[in-house]
Amino acid sequence: MLLKNHLVEVFKQASLENNLLLKENVVLKWVHRFGIDSLNDLLINSSLQKENQEQISLIDEVHEENQEQISLIDEVHEENQEQISLIDEVHDENSEQIKLELSKTFDNKQETKLESNRLETSSSIGIFGKDQNSNNIKQLTDIQKLPLPNIKNLRKWINNEKKAS
Repeated sequence: MLLKNHLVEVFKQASLENNLLLKENVVLKWVHRFGIDSLNDLLINSSLQKENQEQISLIDEVHEENQEQISLIDEVHEENQEQISLIDEVHDENSEQIKLELSKTFDNKQETKLESNRLETSSSIGIFGKDQNSNNIKQLTDIQKLPLPNIKNLRKWINNEKKAS
């Protein structure tokens, strides 16, 4: 390291610490070694280095803030991914429920069709049965409407029935 650079570093450190004795000692060495005309170089270099150091510290602070924001963004992204996965699960469950409901309604429609077919069949059978029942009833009433023979002819009528059967 060159003497100039060393003295600039020491002067800068002394400025940061507000050490007036050290600063004065550095200025005396500088003037003795490089001359009074070059004293501005010491002050300019130290102030430039001080500004650079301040800028570097500001950049470091901004970098740290950016890192914090990036970590927050990552956390939010992870939460969003979890919410998306939960939404997908709910969607899958809803799809399954919809499929079940559709199958139930389809089954209900099929049962309704079968029941309506049975009702139609039974109603047509019932109508046919009613026709038969009405014929049977008519026959029964016809049989009941037969005039009974006179008591005198009762034996004769019973004898004729026995022969007929």
